[in-house]
Parts: sequence; structure tokens; C-alpha cells
Amino acid sequence: MRNFHLAIVVGSNNRESINRQLAQALAKLLPAHFSVSYPQIDDLPMYHQELEGERPANVNRFTDEIRAADAVLVVTPEHNRSLPAVLKNAIDWGSKPMDKNVWRDKPVAITGASPGAMGAALAQQHVRQILGGVLGSVVLGGEAYIQFSPDLLTSEGEIGPRSRDFLQNFMNRFVTLVEKLEG
Repeated sequence: MRNFHLAIVVGSNNRESINRQLAQALAKLLPAHFSVSYPQIDDLPMYHQELEGERPANVNRFTDEIRAADAVLVVTPEHNRSLPAVLKNAIDWGSKPMDKNVWRDKPVAITGASPGAMGAALAQQHVRQILGGVLGSVVLGGEAYIQFSPDLLTSEGEIGPRSRDFLQNFMNRFVTLVEKLEG
């Protein structure tokens, strides 16, 4: 069986982010033939067209990591009913210049958590629209809006029993998509 590499982009610059915790727990649900990395996005300069000619090294590092990945999982919080600026900035850098768009044809799954009942739903919809609708990613259908509650994760950092079946199914569907498209 072929090995696959999944880049997990956490749309937060908070090191203690609930979405970072969720991302790490989701990685534990992957089969053994999937490896993961967590590309850093909080050190990217704000996108500016004038920087495209002499792209900063950290921008090249980020786009190289996304380009090399077989697939991307985006785990995002919601800021003011949309995606965080740090995530939008990373998406913008990955899309430029358009002929080197690292998102095009890339299998992507999107999820995220918030303490509220809507579970970052609007942020996820915006990411879905940008990556799938505008930039040409192959986005996994379905929804995974997660309300972050004390029992979501165990003390060992794994998905708790109440959400495990739902999130395992979500990750299994994504694995199947990646294997079909990239296998």
C-alpha cells in the first residue's frame, strides 16, 4: 500500500488553540500509511503582490510543504463569523502566482471547532468556497462542525467517545478520497 503525506493546516496562531488540539487528535485517527505535518502559517508576512518576485523564505517553505503534501486537512476556528486572517493569508500565499497555485486539484478536508453550538460553521463555509470554488481544490463533501466541549478530547489528547464515531467516519471518508485521487 502506498504511503500518503497529509499537511494539517491549523487556522490559528494560538499555540494552545482548541483547533490545534483537535487537529492533533484527528491525526491519531489516520491509518498507519498516512504521515502528517503541521505547516507553520503564523510567521508568514501579510500577502502583498510586491513580494511575489522576491518571495520570503518562510513563504517558500510553506508553499513547498503544501505542494509536497498529497492532501491537506484544514482545521479552523471562526473569527467574527469568518476564517481567521492568519489562515486567509496562508491561503492567499499558496494561490500566488496563479500559475503556481498549490491548492489546485489538491484533496482537501475542512473542519474546525468553536465553543459555540455552530462549531465554526461559517468559517468552514468560507474556506470551502475559497479553496473549492475559487482555487480549484477537491474539497471533501459533507460537514464537520464541532462544538468544543470538555468531553471532546480525552486527557490523552484523543477524540472522546461521544464524538469518536462521527470524526472517525469523517477521517475515513477523507482517507478514501485521497486514496482514490492520489493512489
